[in-house]
Amino acid sequence: MKKYDTPLLDELEKGPFPSFVKEIKKAAAKNEMANDELGQLEYSFKTNRGYWKHGGIVGVLGYGGGVIGRYSDLPDMFPEVKFFHTVRINQPSGWFYTTKALRELMDLCDTYGSGITNMHGSTGDLVFLGARTEDLEPLFAELTSRGWDLGGSGSALRTPSCCVGPARCEWANYDTLEACYQITQEFQDELHRPAFNYKYKIKFAGCAVDCVASIARADCSVIGTWKGPILIDQDAVRWHEKKGMDINREVVDMCPTQCISYDGKELKINNDECNRCMHCITRLHKALKPSGERGATICIGSKAPIVVGSLLSWVIVPFMKMEPPYTEFKELTRKMWDWWDENSHPRERIGEVIEMKGMRSFLEAIGVPPFPQQIKEPRKDPFFFFTEGDIERFKKREEEEKKTGKFIF
Repeated sequence: MKKYDTPLLDELEKGPFPSFVKEIKKAAAKNEMANDELGQLEYSFKTNRGYWKHGGIVGVLGYGGGVIGRYSDLPDMFPEVKFFHTVRINQPSGWFYTTKALRELMDLCDTYGSGITNMHGSTGDLVFLGARTEDLEPLFAELTSRGWDLGGSGSALRTPSCCVGPARCEWANYDTLEACYQITQEFQDELHRPAFNYKYKIKFAGCAVDCVASIARADCSVIGTWKGPILIDQDAVRWHEKKGMDINREVVDMCPTQCISYDGKELKINNDECNRCMHCITRLHKALKPSGERGATICIGSKAPIVVGSLLSWVIVPFMKMEPPYTEFKELTRKMWDWWDENSHPRERIGEVIEMKGMRSFLEAIGVPPFPQQIKEPRKDPFFFFTEGDIERFKKREEEEKKTGKFIF
């Protein structure tokens, strides 16, 4: 096995932070593919050019996604990376692995690939970096025989992912792990056989802290919320203050709807104005907690700035119960896909199409009535308009709220 000199890559190993170069070198010591990958990377740094060709028709029988074709532009110089395909493995909900499962996966990566992994890709999958074309089917057979499956790639549903939810977090308002698993099982065809005009991501966050960054990275963000008031332990509020917290500066002034007040003795929250952002709860974690019915807010539309600028998701359903068998969410998802498929062009994300066609067109197509929570900034200038029927419905809802004394989403 040829030994490559890597003076430029060696510079990246210096300093206090972990280096991917160190990990590639460890793999290169025992794997020819990793060794030639190291050599090509050094050559790229030397010439200031990239030498990977991306795409092409490559995969496993019966699947249209899960494998991303990657080829070297320098097969004569670095023959072991002539084919260096990326294989996405569908991760378990919440990224919980046993050591046995990890060793099993790493053994397969060493046997059929370069021994280099990405833990994890931005979508969520565990990624095997580097596999030859002839090794894809044997690798897939080994994976599936052990209960693993490929993730999504291309113009398809990407592998759904979620936060650790109730497994480790007291703030989870629904079971993100179960929801992620059930939705993944439901949409296997959309995940493995690309049929969309572009990609579609679903991420499940147990609360508005949003540890999976769904609001910025998922076409559909499922964010846990609640209906009741925030419960306040006034003694615990004063405990936080004694520990050095400036409650007015760190909590009251930071509230986006200005619904909190504190006079040094008592903390008050106007729950009718609260938008459940969770900031106050995360800061006063001993003093505040949600109450009442739990569920999720469904948001739509976020994406990175590829074709046009980046978008953050916006609310389409303020509250939905997220409990098995998740029928309401599944039906809503299919309606959104049908509208997106009918109105989009290739490489247009659903958020871009909503911006072009208008929120009203989208809501009418999927059968969701307009709510005040759907309006983006500025709140005084909505980008859709209410009909007379909408206003009558709001009046009826107001009357029902007065009768029951409960706020209705």
